[in-house]
Amino acid sequence: MSSSPSPSPSPAPSPSPAPPAAPATSGDSTRDVAPADGWASQNGGTSGGASAAAADVYTVSTPTELKNAIKQGDTRPKIIKVVGTIDMASADNGGPFTSASDQAARNPIKLTSNTTLIGVGSTATLVNARVVVTNVANVIVRNFTIVNPCDIAPKWDPNDGATGNWNSEYDGLVVDGSTNVWVDHNLFTDAPQTDDLSPIENGKLKQCHDGALDIKGGADYVTASYNVFDQHDKNNLVGSSDSTTSDDGHLTVTFHHNRFTNVTERAPRVRFGRVHVYNNYYEGDRSRAAYPHLYSLGVGYKAQILSEQNAFDIVGASTCPHIVKNPGSSSKTGAITDTGSLLNGAALNVATGCSFAAASWTIPYTYTASPAANVKALVVPAAGVGKLTVN
Repeated sequence: MSSSPSPSPSPAPSPSPAPPAAPATSGDSTRDVAPADGWASQNGGTSGGASAAAADVYTVSTPTELKNAIKQGDTRPKIIKVVGTIDMASADNGGPFTSASDQAARNPIKLTSNTTLIGVGSTATLVNARVVVTNVANVIVRNFTIVNPCDIAPKWDPNDGATGNWNSEYDGLVVDGSTNVWVDHNLFTDAPQTDDLSPIENGKLKQCHDGALDIKGGADYVTASYNVFDQHDKNNLVGSSDSTTSDDGHLTVTFHHNRFTNVTERAPRVRFGRVHVYNNYYEGDRSRAAYPHLYSLGVGYKAQILSEQNAFDIVGASTCPHIVKNPGSSSKTGAITDTGSLLNGAALNVATGCSFAAASWTIPYTYTASPAANVKALVVPAAGVGKLTVN
């Protein structure tokens, strides 16, 4: 397998097995490759820096060290191990942000092709940062607490919705126009700066957060697995707008074995993409004061979602539309097929309880979906940080 997969205009039509894992000692996860159970195994597979030479393995603990490692490694296979907290607003990187333009200039961590970015232990954390995976190929991000960035200057849009809304920039991690990306065993959270701590201005919450993990710009072959998405509103956007028709035929994404705790919406919200959502565990409350549950699976314009054996434990939810909805224009909808998912222990019944067309594509990789009744017990102990060995 090449360590630098080339972008492709459309997904591979037939299965291709994931490459074998690179040799590791003592269970070291730094040279893992994406397994066969998601879209990241396709198009030659996703190996990140698994084949990195010893000179291209870096251990960093400051923003300066991290940026230097990315620059020095160029597009050669490289492994960057992070110890402790990387704060992009720390003194090492110029101190607190002073303006919207300053924040935009100093908060990105821009990864290059053929990179594994991995946290050491259970305390590796990215703060005041946005991880940017744009127009590159073959990237792995694992084992971090990613504190979703807070925009210091949200903008008021009086034309957003019936009465206007505040809009913010910066996702925790964005995959934009890239191929072969594996996002695994991370914790994405707004804490400690949760939305309920934000002021009310113009009659609306002055929310400073955007997305947690967003995938757009025709990205392909992306797997998000064993992550925890916690205390966030607009969580996972797949496809940025109905008018971005160039996304059609792309946005091939798998979400599996993720845990969603008190996520309001977009878990995920899909346009155009062929998205496989299986064995995820959702827990929330429709009446919760902060981050009340609105819906989980957003079936937007030309979405093609295959949902399998997911478990939704949502207080106050009782019908399919509480979980699955079209959050956009009623004239621009998509398709979803669900097999075996449960809502509070009962069948979700997407086929009869929600008015969507059935999705029509075939999953090209090998995977095993466990029964939804077993998903909580499988996902809760396995998802999130500190579950990998990083030497």
